[in-house]
Amino acid sequence: MRPETASIRRRAVAALLLATIGSLVFASGAFADFLTPESGGSPNADQIDSLYKIVLYIAIVVFIVVEGALFYSIWRFRAKKGAVAAQIHGNTRLEISWTVGAALILVALAAVTFSKLSSIQDPPNSSADGLQLADGVLTASVDVPSPPNGKKLTICVTGRQYIWRYTYGEECQRNPFGVAYSYEEMVVPANTTVVLDIQATDVIHSWWIPKLGGKFDAVPGYRNFTWFKAPRAGETYRGQCAELCGRNHADMTARVRVVTPQEYTAWLQQQRRDIAAADREVLQLREQLTRDGDLN
Repeated sequence: MRPETASIRRRAVAALLLATIGSLVFASGAFADFLTPESGGSPNADQIDSLYKIVLYIAIVVFIVVEGALFYSIWRFRAKKGAVAAQIHGNTRLEISWTVGAALILVALAAVTFSKLSSIQDPPNSSADGLQLADGVLTASVDVPSPPNGKKLTICVTGRQYIWRYTYGEECQRNPFGVAYSYEEMVVPANTTVVLDIQATDVIHSWWIPKLGGKFDAVPGYRNFTWFKAPRAGETYRGQCAELCGRNHADMTARVRVVTPQEYTAWLQQQRRDIAAADREVLQLREQLTRDGDLN
């Protein structure tokens, strides 16, 4: 094979490799979410996605430099007839350079990570066009996320084999049977800071709606907290229990439906009426069964 032909092939392979890496890194839409965290549903999810991409791009640059140096060295210093390899006992300047360079990369990554942690952990205030919440009480707990003004919509998320229950309102932990609730689908108002109080009743489950932020375990006897702030009404975000919790684990899906504050208020009132009506029907049935002697 002619040297010119071999050189052209090497360049073509290198160009194809770079094009492939570029298409993966800078891909948009659903294919981009295949390689990077999903985002667009909440500010904390966007920050997680942004931090992930920064680390990914730096890692790709390091990978290309290291692998490029490796392949160049393999090709440049390949064995030749009659050639005698030089005996090298070290290069102090080179060794110090790559050690310092690696340390600087780690310091830069740590600085970027810590600069973004607050925006991932700390929820912002609800927007002016969000649900008008009552004055909140700022919590001193480091576990419970709270916006600066303390105004938040609290929803308790309870995992059990094999369904999610959502209980709405500040009383959801103290009095879970006296407030509105729903199963499988959570309904939230747009542009409103929503704080989730996550728990389980039987085994460990894991709450995860990828577009709304990080994954949090639901553990019996322990409370986990997270938050999100969905910007657009009319969206539905889907997820699933991310912890193998039993034979029907795959059926434990989750949905978050975002509506306008007015639609949320109307839905919540209707949900309360429907629950109260169902409770009355059950009470009437119990009384009838008791009278007939079918229930002791």
